[in-house]
Amino acid sequence: MTDTAFFCVLSHEGVLAVRGPDASKFLQGQLTCNLNYLDAQHSSLGARCTPKGRMQSSFRILEEGDGYLLAMDRELVQTQHADLTRFAAFSKSKLYDESAQWVRFGLSKGDGALVSLGLDLPQAADQVVAAHGLIAVRLSDGRAELWIRATEAETTQLRLAAQLPEASIDRWLLAQIRAGVGQVVAGTRELFIPQMINLQALGGVSFKKGCYTGQEIVARMQYLGKLKRRLQRLAAEASDAEVPAPGLELYSPVHGSSVGEVVLAASAEGSMELLAVLQEDAAADGRIFLGSPDGLPLTLLDLPYTLDADKEIQH
Repeated sequence: MTDTAFFCVLSHEGVLAVRGPDASKFLQGQLTCNLNYLDAQHSSLGARCTPKGRMQSSFRILEEGDGYLLAMDRELVQTQHADLTRFAAFSKSKLYDESAQWVRFGLSKGDGALVSLGLDLPQAADQVVAAHGLIAVRLSDGRAELWIRATEAETTQLRLAAQLPEASIDRWLLAQIRAGVGQVVAGTRELFIPQMINLQALGGVSFKKGCYTGQEIVARMQYLGKLKRRLQRLAAEASDAEVPAPGLELYSPVHGSSVGEVVLAASAEGSMELLAVLQEDAAADGRIFLGSPDGLPLTLLDLPYTLDADKEIQH
């Protein structure tokens, strides 16, 4: 289903803007990603952590105008805006909720549509191209995001619809699950450290940038290799089952209590697929159940990338 071309409105996410002459310096001390790697041609995944290394939000960040735009779960924008504003009080930077100013479209196999809009987007992950007031971003699995000002959204949507069928957000999330890209939403705020959702494997954590909030915990987990819970991709044969919300617990006979939580889930042609953070011993055992010890059985699937700690620390 995700192999065919389509586009959709990314209505589940909002946009937090950080603007001003100190925006880069300010964010460098707050986020897991390295702002020095960002420019007009490069975006990044990233996260903001508590001092204990737990993610308060995860996002895609890119340069725009006099600052940066961070696309994250819509329900997190307001709390992140308020929290970061306190830390920016002594910085020449200001934060804005620009969710209403931007509309973002997701495109699968939509490069032809981008070209018709004057955007020739390179194939490499995280590449950015901007023209005619439009911004296109390449994702790790070949999909693309199109960011535009809300005032131009209706016209652009009509142009996209002339070339691609419009799909629901569920189809986009299924593609994200198959790409192995987890994210933090309101229901999983402060549950995970970045490595639990493999953010370091997707370029969203820099181990060379120096200090940021939570950096000591995140670095310790990477270098000492003590992480016991990691992202897994799973599926269930259940055409009539309700798609679980992020944060729902998973169970295994290996332990008497829960062994993990759902990160992201979507329906898929008579079944459902999901990403979940699971204890490694439960994943190795393979007997995983959704919601309760006698809940819907889940099958482990492969992720489309491998973890390489030595490579990850070079970022």
